[in-house]
Amino acid sequence: MERRELREALDAAGVADGYYRIEGVHEPVPTPPDFLLLRKAPDGVWETGAYERGTYEVIARHPDEASACAHLMRLLVGAG
Repeated sequence: MERRELREALDAAGVADGYYRIEGVHEPVPTPPDFLLLRKAPDGVWETGAYERGTYEVIARHPDEASACAHLMRLLVGAG
């Protein structure tokens, strides 16, 4: 799965737009106060994390986009 497919899957699963941010694909405006995220780090790895109280926290680093997308999907929808 890539980022655009993840966005479609989250929408189909009924996950609210303000719960997450996917770099370059889904960046809600105005920025929600707290959300989960997927982004590409400066060193080229993919990160999943959280933004809370004005601070970004990396939860996991992934070697590729597909594994990062799968992780964010699990965080938002569950293991199902």
